[in-house]
Amino acid sequence: MAVTCALNCCSSKSSLLMLTEPVKKLSSITASWGRHACSIGREDPRRAIHALKAGTALILVSLLYILEPLFKGIGKNAMWAVMTVVVVFEFTAGATICKGLNRALGTVMAGSLAFLIEIVAVRSGRVFRAFFVGFSVFLIGFAATYMRFFPSIKKNYDYGVMIFLLTFNLITVSSFRQEDVLPLARDRLSTIAMGCAICLFMSLLVFPNWSGEDLHNSTVRKFEGLARSIEACVHEYFREQDKDGNILDKQEARASIQIGYRSVLDSKSSDETLANYASWEPRHSMHCYSYPWQKYVKLGSVLRHFAYTVASLHGCLESEIQTPPSVRSLFRDPCIRVAREVAKVLKELAESIRNHRHCGPDVLSDHLHEALQDLNSAIRSQPRLFLGSKHACAANSRMLMELNSGKHMASRAILPSFKTDTTSLSERKNTKTDQPSERTERITLRPTLSKLAITSLEFSEALPFAAFASLLVEMVVRLELVIEEVKDLEEAANFREFTGHDHLTIDVTSKEKERNINEAPLDRHPVSAAAEGVD
Repeated sequence: MAVTCALNCCSSKSSLLMLTEPVKKLSSITASWGRHACSIGREDPRRAIHALKAGTALILVSLLYILEPLFKGIGKNAMWAVMTVVVVFEFTAGATICKGLNRALGTVMAGSLAFLIEIVAVRSGRVFRAFFVGFSVFLIGFAATYMRFFPSIKKNYDYGVMIFLLTFNLITVSSFRQEDVLPLARDRLSTIAMGCAICLFMSLLVFPNWSGEDLHNSTVRKFEGLARSIEACVHEYFREQDKDGNILDKQEARASIQIGYRSVLDSKSSDETLANYASWEPRHSMHCYSYPWQKYVKLGSVLRHFAYTVASLHGCLESEIQTPPSVRSLFRDPCIRVAREVAKVLKELAESIRNHRHCGPDVLSDHLHEALQDLNSAIRSQPRLFLGSKHACAANSRMLMELNSGKHMASRAILPSFKTDTTSLSERKNTKTDQPSERTERITLRPTLSKLAITSLEFSEALPFAAFASLLVEMVVRLELVIEEVKDLEEAANFREFTGHDHLTIDVTSKEKERNINEAPLDRHPVSAAAEGVD
């Protein structure tokens, strides 16, 4: 009896464990999803507001079904209003207006064309009517589908053409079995208009999100992100190598550099989409000019070319051949000055775009040119580091001669001797089975020999740094192109003029600078054209 009770207790405990494990696993998955959802909401609180707006819009459109008087007047066609809200309601007001007007325009044009075709077809016989309806469906379907390949149509009216094609086919085909098609088209148009009205009300009047503002703010963030990436990249390049340093901290520091310029490189599609939706928004209709949203797209293209240089600069950190820290330290101060001045210009441009004002007339200050001159002087003061010593040149030439002679001997050894006797034929036949192994051996040896040759040659120690310095100079050249494009945007958008009271406060302190013990601490300081002129 006691044994039976013990077995029952063990079985009950095992069953409880089997039940609790899936519950714990399910609760952990739910908690992780909850934390992920909260993090998405914290990144942009407008997402949660948009979700609440979408739920409210669906409640309002569902009243067409729930309330008896509205349902009696509209009937089952109220479902088209629900479908319109689900499909048309978007995150930004421009996207909602674009899809709403496209849907309304496509429905009106399709209903009108279907009504005209019905007037012509109803006066003919049944056979001719069937032929005429089928030919109309084919012709309109071909024409509408082909028009979707036009760039201008695909960019602005692709959704409208699709709705036109759908509505036209539904009305035209159903009219063949239904006598009066006019009430069907009228009810469908009215319900779609109700859905579009609800969407426009929620998008334009209840916590609106503007595509133009998103494009404007994203452009500002691009400048700031590039400035952070440049400063962090240069400081990481000249950071003293600590043998006891944490590898994870180093990887995180280098990974954080990518955040700034990667967002710029991946922004082409989002810029074009936001600019397209911003052109539909009525927010700037109070002005007598059309707001130049395409200038933002062009500025984004110039920034992407600038970001390629920053990405190449970051690639110098990951290079297999590195300049020794002792050589880097000789050029540390001028390089950091150049990077700091470039970042300062980018931040000033970001601040001028954020405040809708012109940048300073001398945004490219003399400090940047002085930093370039100091870098040039520092490089010219160490010619032997870049040209290499006579001993290294002699060793390089000797190594190249040895490689060439070894290659020549190998090629002579591979060529077989010309024999015609039976002994040589039998030898060749016996060695055929060994040829694949010899071929694979040669294939595996060639990269090894090339690697040994590279490591044996005594290159200049400062050669990798020369690539890094040339990228810094290239960055300054491309910065001038960015400034020109920003000035074109300011003129086209009628930004307010720059005054002497406009100034910019930049926090140039960063974690990388705090890690560097040799650099003096940098405080917050105002940067403006007037201040630089005084200096």
